[in-house]
Amino acid sequence: KFHPSVMFHFVKSSQRSLSSLALLLLVPTATLAFVSAPLRGTFAAAISTSASSPNNSPVESSSIPAGTALCSTTDNTNRETPTTMAKSAPTPVWYQHEISITAPSRGCHLITSQIQNAIKDDILGIKIGMANLFIMHTSASLTINENADPDVRRDMEVALNKIVPAQWTRDGTFLHTMEGEDDMPGHVKSSLMGPSLNVPIRNGRLALGTWQGIYLNEHRDQGGWGGGHQRNIIITLQGQA
Repeated sequence: KFHPSVMFHFVKSSQRSLSSLALLLLVPTATLAFVSAPLRGTFAAAISTSASSPNNSPVESSSIPAGTALCSTTDNTNRETPTTMAKSAPTPVWYQHEISITAPSRGCHLITSQIQNAIKDDILGIKIGMANLFIMHTSASLTINENADPDVRRDMEVALNKIVPAQWTRDGTFLHTMEGEDDMPGHVKSSLMGPSLNVPIRNGRLALGTWQGIYLNEHRDQGGWGGGHQRNIIITLQGQA
């Protein structure tokens, strides 16, 4: 690139016409460096013709081949069309199962193996996705916690009983008492722990941590069923194959 003062002296000394100067400004040297050798020759001939023309007539458009890309460096050979993009898009999949589990007693129970067994055939085809677990009850809940030491599950039950003591049913704290001493505390615990879980799916498996397990928390020890309560859990899988 030239400084304007240098360009001015260059034009004055060479006594070129204004049209030649216009061509030089429109086609700088840096641009000519990117075009092919035959095309640079075409530009040089065009500039020479304009400089020697007595009428300063513009260069005819026929001097540059039609459809010539002057500075195109874009490679379109690998560009995907909408059709190929649609063909390569991952396929979404959905599966749903309902299982029933009866807890042997009140407390927190590890049910990871039962969940995995129920979905083992469908989850293998999912590369990335999410598994939703939903328990269909108001006095039981689901959570994820320690899967190795059973004392953790025992301590969880002790902690829940201290957070929501059964005596609140006897001392007038709770009004909903007709279904048993453990009923209203079970409702509160269910809301505290939650009725659902989301677990990521990665390469055909539940992406649980090494020490993570899925708990069914049974918050009642008496009621109309006796001997434990049958709890229904809906498992919904969604993702991409």
